[in-house]
Amino acid sequence: MSSKRDYYEILGVGRECGTEDLRKAYRRLAMQYHPDVNKNGDAEDRIKEINEAYEVLSDEQKRQTYDRYGHAGLNGGTGDFSGFSDISDIFESFFGFSGGAAQRGPRQGEDLRANATLSFEEAIFGVEKELEIERMGTCPTCNGSGAEAGSKPTRCPECGGSGQVRRVRSSLFGSFVNVTTCPRCSGQGEIVANPCKECHGQQRVRTKKRITVTIPPGVDDGTRVRVSGEGNAGIFGGPAGHLYVFLTVKQHAYLRRKENDIHLNLTINVAQAALGDEIKVPTLDGEVPLTIPAGTQTGQTFSIKGKGVPFLRHDGRGDEKVTVFVSTPTNLSAAQKELLQELSKSLGKQVVPQEERGWFDRLREALLG
Repeated sequence: MSSKRDYYEILGVGRECGTEDLRKAYRRLAMQYHPDVNKNGDAEDRIKEINEAYEVLSDEQKRQTYDRYGHAGLNGGTGDFSGFSDISDIFESFFGFSGGAAQRGPRQGEDLRANATLSFEEAIFGVEKELEIERMGTCPTCNGSGAEAGSKPTRCPECGGSGQVRRVRSSLFGSFVNVTTCPRCSGQGEIVANPCKECHGQQRVRTKKRITVTIPPGVDDGTRVRVSGEGNAGIFGGPAGHLYVFLTVKQHAYLRRKENDIHLNLTINVAQAALGDEIKVPTLDGEVPLTIPAGTQTGQTFSIKGKGVPFLRHDGRGDEKVTVFVSTPTNLSAAQKELLQELSKSLGKQVVPQEERGWFDRLREALLG
């Protein structure tokens, strides 16, 4: 008994399926198991199996023979892909593309990454940073041609400047033209007989460059800024890549950022909390006045409008959120103790139990602070 799988099972179709359904099933599986898409080790074996099944079932006479006698009726004459040099040739024949052809013509240079560290204030208000980067630049000696001075690249004699070599292949499907990358010029259509001594024919040399990067207001830790055209130089006349600057922001001594708001914790004394006061509060723009109303409780938060972080994509700024904490005095003088004792007598000693909070209230407090 043959160890081969059933062709209908391989393609996932029923024995009564029509030509169009068969074709759709084949194309779906062929694309699914193409080596450029499917990196599993068995992808090449699967695609050969799929092609073999389709080659039989798409031929009316072979399909009738297979339906009547199975694999034995085909005498082992199917599934022979020896006319193809590799799996890319099979796909070139069916779909008109190859999995391994090199890119021809101008190529964009590679992107680069750089890092920059900002102070808290620089991230908020923006800054210009000067960076030194190492990149592959166009060779100044040959101006990117790769050829020594007084010479120039010549047309590749093997491919005639097309960058591709065409070979006629014969298979069970007939004759096919197989187009592959020219091995002599690597698909560029030109060869350099006298390479530039500076870049050794590579068209680029490693250089260092100082650039100024504009950091917009409102960036945060981890923000990425793109500087167009400051990556590696392109080759064969292609454009340069881009430079991506990744930002790290230092922490402030007492200000904290949360999205576009600035948060500040501030301590006031008992008298300020009880009687109210007007105090000076530090902000990113300098000190501003803040009114503490009488009876302020510890943990109460006040907002100072427009003193937060600028928005990146539209006008305006966030707010500064000031949370106050009432400090219990220590190391009192005799006069202070006497005053507090008088206050204590007037307030009384009644203890008021706090209302019991449910689990939902405790959870909300834990999440929202």
